[in-house]
Amino acid sequence: MAIYSATPREIQRDLQQRFRERRLQMKLTQEGLAQRSGVSLGSLKRFEHTGQISLESLLKLALVLGCLDDFSAVCDSQNRSPQSLDELLAASKTPKRGSRT
Repeated sequence: MAIYSATPREIQRDLQQRFRERRLQMKLTQEGLAQRSGVSLGSLKRFEHTGQISLESLLKLALVLGCLDDFSAVCDSQNRSPQSLDELLAASKTPKRGSRT
């Protein structure tokens, strides 16, 4: 049994909202972000409205918005969440410090 904190759709919705908020914080219009990133205005509008976007376009937007490095941790085995109850229990039994001698 896998343990997930959110569904893919929830993550997609969260990303579209965060990217829009970041664009607004940076005081960029949709046209400005599209031009700076090389992503078509239509693709950017569709992403902000529906969450649908290609991976390449998402990464281009992330570069301009200053969050591209966050994607390098995706699927990093050291930062991975437990996928099962057994993995979660095994992780909690792992010693946190070396033994004292």
